[in-house]
Parts: sequence; C-alpha cells; structure tokens
Amino acid sequence: MSIQLGISSYSYWHFKEPKIAIEHVIDEAARLEVSGVEILHRQMESEDNGYLQSLKRRAFLNGLDLICLSIHQDFVHPEAELRQEHIDHTLRCIELAYKLGIPCIRLNSGRWKTIPDFNDLMDARGDEPPIPGYTEDDAFGWCIDSIQKCLDKCAECGVTLALENHWGLTRTPEGVLRVIEAVNSPWLVGLMDTGNFREDLYENLEKMAEYVRFVQAKTYFGGGEWYTQEMDYKRIAGILKAVNYSGYISLEMEGKEDPATAVPKSIALLKEAFGL
Repeated sequence: MSIQLGISSYSYWHFKEPKIAIEHVIDEAARLEVSGVEILHRQMESEDNGYLQSLKRRAFLNGLDLICLSIHQDFVHPEAELRQEHIDHTLRCIELAYKLGIPCIRLNSGRWKTIPDFNDLMDARGDEPPIPGYTEDDAFGWCIDSIQKCLDKCAECGVTLALENHWGLTRTPEGVLRVIEAVNSPWLVGLMDTGNFREDLYENLEKMAEYVRFVQAKTYFGGGEWYTQEMDYKRIAGILKAVNYSGYISLEMEGKEDPATAVPKSIALLKEAFGL
C-alpha cells in the first residue's frame, strides 16, 4: 500500500471570514512535509489564468502536487435548466483543474434542499425528504444523466470525477455505488470522506472502499464545526489496506481549534495511523 498525505485548503478555512489564502496553505503543507494540496474551489481568489498558474508554480517550487479540486454543484433539481447550470459549472471546473494540473475533482450528487438551513440538515444527520411529487429514483436519474454529460470533457482534459459520500443521494454507500455503477465510466470513481457516515461508520466505509481512489480524512480538534465524530484511523487504514488502496489521504481538519496547531496534530495522527 503506497499512501501519500495531502492537506485540503478547507482545513484552514470553514467558510468564515477572513478567507485564508491558498498560497498560505501551500506554504504550510510544505512546512509540514506532506506531498500535496487539495484546493477548495470556493476558497480561490480568482479563476483568472494568471492566478491559476501562480498557484501551480508555488506548489512546484515547494515540491508539492496539486491533487484535487473540491467543487460544489448540485444535480438534484427537477428543472432541466437548473441542472444544466450545474453541469456547465462542472465543465468549467474541469477546465480549471486541467489548467492547474490537478487530476481529479471532488463531486457531489446534490440534495433536495427541503431542509434549507445546513445547520438544521446536520441536526437531521443529513437525511431530508424529497420534494413533494418526486422520488429518490427521479433524483438518481438526474444525477446520473448530469454526470454522463461531463464525461467527454473529463476524457479531453484527463480529469477524473471523484464522487464523495456526502449529503443528499450519497449519504449512504449504497447511494454512492448506485451512481458509480450506473455511470460505469473510468472517469468516475469514489471519494471516501471518513467523517460523513453518521451511522455504522466502519461498515459503510468498507462497502465503498473498493471503488475509492481518493480519501478525505476528517479530524475535529477543538470540537467539530457541526458535529464531532470519533474515528479509529488505524482501523480505517486497515479497511483501505484490505482493498490495496494506493493514493492520497487528504486532511480535512473540521475542528474549531486554530489550524496552526490542529493541522500539525492531525498530520501526526494520520502519519502514525498509516505508518508513514
């Protein structure tokens, strides 16, 4: 098993002001001697090519790879026009990843938004009812069709879509696998987020492990922003070893502690658990 560690820029910025610069995350990742940086799209200052190339150069000079572009999109919309807006956004982000030299994009399925407030959604453990008049089968069909419309651009740019076990259709491993198996393309793989299964954590991680080609590892130093999940990373390492996982473990520190102290502690925890 060949594992490399990375740090998501999300570890330093949880959507609150002030926004933390990607350049700072790159510098910190180099200081902590990991191998890569995952970029949160919403944290970027610009989509201008000059900015993109400056990030790529900064990573290169620090001996780092840019490993994933984590984007937000939502294919769970009854209106075809709205779904197309999110398809177009995904296509644009594939181009951004290509310009940055990033080989994969974190993808969501989307959700119903019948619980509009995210804090309320977290209180409901990520489970929300469908829009009246529609079913889960409708939503899976929209998601699968939308992803299929992105595959030609993936092949053109050499950028793989990595579907995360997130909220909405992919809050269960069965939901993740339903989409991946229906799309049935080498350009769609699984992304394991260790903190997003609120029940039966290890059993659910095992169910999706063989499809996983990228891992986001949550930690919650100082208590989680929305919840705190206890995780045995040595056990998770064993789950990944059983399927011969070889790739990146990208830290997502989601705790309230200052990243200046919480991120180094998180990296030390992961290094010990994965024997790095």
